Amino acid sequence: MTAVETHTVEAATTDPHTVTAPTRRRWDLSVILSGVWLAALVLAAVFADVLPLYDPRDTRAGIPDSIPTMQNLLGTDHLGRDLLTRTIYGARISIVVGLAAVLLSSVVGGTLGLLAGYFKRHVESTTLFAADVLMAFPTLLLAASIVAFTESRGIGVVVLAIALIYLGPTIRVVRALTLTTSTREFVTAARALGARNKRIIAREVFPNVFPTLASMMVVAIAGAIVTEGGLAYLNLSVAPPTPTWGAMIAAGKPKMDESLYPILVPGGALFLTVLSLTLIGDAIQKRHARGAGAI
Repeated sequence: MTAVETHTVEAATTDPHTVTAPTRRRWDLSVILSGVWLAALVLAAVFADVLPLYDPRDTRAGIPDSIPTMQNLLGTDHLGRDLLTRTIYGARISIVVGLAAVLLSSVVGGTLGLLAGYFKRHVESTTLFAADVLMAFPTLLLAASIVAFTESRGIGVVVLAIALIYLGPTIRVVRALTLTTSTREFVTAARALGARNKRIIAREVFPNVFPTLASMMVVAIAGAIVTEGGLAYLNLSVAPPTPTWGAMIAAGKPKMDESLYPILVPGGALFLTVLSLTLIGDAIQKRHARGAGAI
């Protein structure tokens, strides 16, 4: 090794300004536990039919308003139905509605937000006006009005009603991100090289918008689950006898003086699910922000 090479190696190891490989960041314990809870909940909901559970409609599963026993691990409701079984089956509705509603609002709102932020002018003004109209309504009132107006309590109508709630905020967030990204050097360079708008949006703008949109989607799923629970509590979600967390809470309210388990069990599942999704969404956003700041 020559003297010059030796000096270069020594400088690289001693210079405090030398760029080193980024250290691997670990997830917090709260995020890990949140992921474990969500994974267990999803697996239980998916494989509920093959698990050793009662029929969610079976009123002979145990003594009505029973405390947790070996036969009914989380107790029973006022009709004698097993709360653990109904909570797991109710998770199906919450998960499906939350995922479908947020996915629909993200695809539609994300597309409109990209177009509004990139092309501006008439596209932007029209899109923002529609977003402002949707955001002017109280969220739960808007969803309840749609379900009541259609006189349908199918899962498709519930998904559509909740998706409209998140359509306006999605449009505005994606549009703001697109405005910022469209002024970056790599987008200017792509235009100078003659790239078409479609290619610029797909290859340059969208990949830089998606991480923030993804973290927002995770938190939005939590909000969508809460909204579905509110609709079910108002008897405006999926019709009985299909169990939902909101409907279980509503059914247990008149019997609170006899037993709190019919409210605590679905309410606890709802709380843990929303908390887990919020923690994971915040962690994704923080990790993306750190990674962008390190570049």
